[in-house]
Amino acid sequence: MDFEFLNLLPNPSFVTDIKGNVEFQNNKMQVFVEKAETKNIIHLLMDQTDDKFIFTNADQASYLFVKSELRDYGDFYLYMGIESSSIEKLIKKLKETEQLNRELDTIIENSYDGIYITDSEGRTLKTNTSIERITGIPKEYYIGKKVDNLIKRGILENSVTHKVVKEKRTVSIVQANFKGKETLITGNPVFNKNGEVEKVVTNIRDLSELNELQLALRKANELNENYKKELEKLKGGNRNIEGIIVSSQELKMVYETAQRISNVDATVLILGETGVGKDVLAKFIFNNSLRAKDGEFIKINCGAIPPDLLESELFGYESGAFTGASKNGKPGMFELANNGVLFLDEIGELTLSLQVKLLRALQEQEIQRIGGTKTKKVNVRVIAATNRNLKEMVNEGTFREDLFYRLNVIPICIPPLRDRRDDILPLVGLFLNQVNKKYGFHKILDKKLKDFLKNYHWPGNTRELANLIERMVLTTEADFLSIDNLPFEYRETSHINEMITDSLTLKEAVEFTEEKILANAAKKYDNTYEIAKALATSQPTIVRKLKKYKITIKQ
Repeated sequence: MDFEFLNLLPNPSFVTDIKGNVEFQNNKMQVFVEKAETKNIIHLLMDQTDDKFIFTNADQASYLFVKSELRDYGDFYLYMGIESSSIEKLIKKLKETEQLNRELDTIIENSYDGIYITDSEGRTLKTNTSIERITGIPKEYYIGKKVDNLIKRGILENSVTHKVVKEKRTVSIVQANFKGKETLITGNPVFNKNGEVEKVVTNIRDLSELNELQLALRKANELNENYKKELEKLKGGNRNIEGIIVSSQELKMVYETAQRISNVDATVLILGETGVGKDVLAKFIFNNSLRAKDGEFIKINCGAIPPDLLESELFGYESGAFTGASKNGKPGMFELANNGVLFLDEIGELTLSLQVKLLRALQEQEIQRIGGTKTKKVNVRVIAATNRNLKEMVNEGTFREDLFYRLNVIPICIPPLRDRRDDILPLVGLFLNQVNKKYGFHKILDKKLKDFLKNYHWPGNTRELANLIERMVLTTEADFLSIDNLPFEYRETSHINEMITDSLTLKEAVEFTEEKILANAAKKYDNTYEIAKALATSQPTIVRKLKKYKITIKQ
């Protein structure tokens, strides 16, 4: 066979028959072989079992060799080398570009001003959610429509886009939109390499909101004594967050995201199992924001307060609003969190009627006290948290879809402790130091106990770990803590590990461990859904396994 055409390739390449015998090497391959530490490089390459592999010669030149069939030449295979550094650079550049695009989309979407992007012909390419607030029209409506069409429909008075394209410069105009709001519209040209306007990025600012904010700032220092008393009750300490351990890569990514969005006033929805530290993350976002300078961090647990009282806690009430109401009235959490952050924990516990009122407060940035007739503007950033699946609740009709999307602007999910084991031992050290300092002890943990703690599945997450450390320190007389000092339910798990190692087959060990874990979970949780969530599996699987091992859930 004549494979001389392969010499035209810029890559080192060679051909083998179906048995692996080398039939041809092109010039580039011969040079590559000459620089190898052994002249038997071809045979070394042929020992590879994969269809692609990387080989480096003595000059440290690395090539990815890819195997392909030469169908037009019978049973022959072509191995072509591609310089791996070029591939790595391309992949790295692609990832960097994707990250920049994601960050740009986040910035545009979370701009408080309306952002409106068109091509040079005035066709709408992209808008953000703030457009809805300013114009009252869903942002999706604009996509694909030309500004001329919007002018004809009375949505726009005139077009800044055409002026920018014509004059090739930034243009600003002030006009009232169809809702009567006075707006400042600034169009900025984006040029292509030929110097022609390719796109126009328009910024729309609601001047009426700006005037209202300036008025609110002048009144910011007029807090009455009632506000001060309520704030003192709710602050519960200083702003410094202690006890943050970020050792695992998974949690580093969570806190890096939180750091990036701290000064963006968009709503944040923190997701995660019970005990993972959702409240700590919320306080971290607040402490790293500009709101920490002038505002307060106000927390309310939506699942801990009866629904009939929760409304008055959130929105406050006027004098005589109901029997037993204070004669002076009372500000709600939204008012107390003005210029600060309101943290709504267990947001999934809100009733549908309260969800409607919360949605209005988020959309309009204003509240109305119970028994009141006037609305009050509030400047509050809301951070919500839940351990429930809100999307499923939306499908079930127990959580409003519009509220879900209003809260889910920036979702941040905290992984369970079992999925970030690099955090466990640093957390153990932190909790142990805190308990020793609190009670005047000097207790330490031995290696086997630390190994057990690191490998335990922690259904209660960080909160369970902190509880166990304090419990062991307080119930053990010795200063040196070991596995023998574990509470019975944990010690049983430890003994299971020893039995598995010593005597059981793999199948027996799996079944034995599975049965013990399910038995413990059945004692701890009230239903199969909670067990499935704690053990990170499906509810039908839990039902089937409980039936297999004849385990019943506690009543």
